[in-house]
Amino acid sequence: MSSKKNRQDLKPCLVVADKDGNIYDEPELDMVVRRGTQWGTPRPDELTPLPDESELFLLPGRRAVGLDPETGETVEHEAMAVAAFAAPAYTLSAHPAYEKEDDAPMLPLFAYGAVGFAEGRFWICARKVDEDKRQQFRHISARRIDDNVRHLLKTYPENRLVGHILNDCVRRYDCPAARNFALGRFEAPLPTSRTCNARCIGCISEQEADSPIAVTPQCRLTFVPTPEEVAEVMRIHAARELKTPVYSFGQGCEGDPLMNPDLLCAATQIFRAEGGRGTVNCNSNASQPEAVERLAKAGLTSLRVSLNSAREEVYTRYYRPHGYHFADVKESICVARRNGIFVSLNLLFFPGVTDTEEELACLARLVGECGVSMIQWRNLNIDPDYYMSLLDGIETGPSMGLKTFMKRLRKLCPWLRYGYFNPYLGDKAELTAPQPSEWQMPAPDEAVDWTEAADAEPAGEEPAEEAPQQAEDR
Repeated sequence: MSSKKNRQDLKPCLVVADKDGNIYDEPELDMVVRRGTQWGTPRPDELTPLPDESELFLLPGRRAVGLDPETGETVEHEAMAVAAFAAPAYTLSAHPAYEKEDDAPMLPLFAYGAVGFAEGRFWICARKVDEDKRQQFRHISARRIDDNVRHLLKTYPENRLVGHILNDCVRRYDCPAARNFALGRFEAPLPTSRTCNARCIGCISEQEADSPIAVTPQCRLTFVPTPEEVAEVMRIHAARELKTPVYSFGQGCEGDPLMNPDLLCAATQIFRAEGGRGTVNCNSNASQPEAVERLAKAGLTSLRVSLNSAREEVYTRYYRPHGYHFADVKESICVARRNGIFVSLNLLFFPGVTDTEEELACLARLVGECGVSMIQWRNLNIDPDYYMSLLDGIETGPSMGLKTFMKRLRKLCPWLRYGYFNPYLGDKAELTAPQPSEWQMPAPDEAVDWTEAADAEPAGEEPAEEAPQQAEDR
C-alpha cells in the first residue's frame, strides 16, 4: 500500500473499457484528468485508493484519453472511457478526460470521478472529508434491514410516511438515509413536500417534460403527511437511536420542505413538547427567510443550504429559482444564524468551476458575512459536459485544486467545520461562526502567504491513512 510520501511518485495508468463492458488498464498510457475545461495529470496529493462501496461507470460515446509518457502528448484511445462514483464521505477533485462522439448520450445524474490503475489497484482523484461511517453498509446484511422494515411496517401500518420511507425509499431506491431509519441509527429522513420553487438542472426526483435528462433516480413524494405522522417518525427514531439522533426534513424524494412551513413547525413543536431530544435539521434551498425564522422558534437545530456556487449567476443557471432570488438565500442564512441555528452549506463541488479564485472570494464572503458554520463537500451529480454548457460565457479561471481551495477558505474563515454529513449537535448547537455583519474579508496586506498555506495542513483536516475497518455494529 502506498504511503502519502511515495504517492508523490505514483503515476496511475489509463483505465478503459471494451465494447462488452470489460474494464482493463492500459499500461502504455498515463491517466489524464479534467477540471472544468482544463486537462492535466493528477496532482499527487489528490490520489486516493478507490474506497470500498464505490462503483465504476462506463461512459458510452466517450473515448478514453491518456498521456504518452514518451512524447508528452495526449492520445485518444479506441476504447470507452471509465469513471468512478466515489463512496459517501469522499469529494471528487477531477473528472475523467475523454473525447466525446457526436451521438454520445447524456450521462445519468451521478458524479463522475477520474480513475486510474497502479500497484495492483484503482486510484481516484478525491479527498476524504468525513470520518463518519453512517452510510457504510458492507458489514450489515440485507436480511437484517429487511427484517427491520417488515417489523416497522407491521407495527405502524397507518402511518403513510413510515410506509413511504420503508417501501419506496428502502425497498425501491435503496436510499442510505432510509436504510438508517430502518436500522434505527444516525439520521432519520423526514420527507414532507411535494412541491419546489427551484427547477434544478440536476434534480433527482423531478424533471421538466423538455429536459434532456430522461431518467431521475427517484420519484417525487405523492402525498403530504400530517404533523402527527411526521412526529411519530421522529419518536420512532428517538426510541431506537439513543446516542446521536438527527431528524432531517428535505430529502431527495421531495421538493423543498420550506414550501410547507406550517407542517414543519407543527411537527417539530409536537416532538419538542413531548420532550423530544436530538438535532432537528432542515435540508433546503433556503429561499424563505420568514419560514426559517418560524422553524427556528419551533425548535430547529440546524439548516443545511444547498448551492452549487456562491456566485449568483452560476447559482441561477443551475437552480433556476422561481419566485425567489439568491439574495433571499443569503438572508435566510443570516436569519438562521441570528436565531442560533447551525448553518451548513451543502456545496455541490464541481472541479474546475468551484475551486477557482473568483469562487473562493465569493464563498468566503458568503460564509463570513452570513455566519455559516460548516461546509459539506458534496459532489455535483451531473454530466460534466452538460454542466459546462450551462455555464457558457461565465469566466471560471484556472483550478487551484480541492485541497488548496479548502485550506485557503479555512484560512479566511478559521471557524469553519468541514465534513460530508449533517452533524449531531444535540438539541441546540454551540456556535462559533460570527453573527451577520461582524466579519470582514481580510485586506490583501493581511492575507496569508498562499504558497506557505498550501504546504501547511489545518489541524484535523488530513484524514488518516486508509486501513481495514472493523465491522459496524450499529
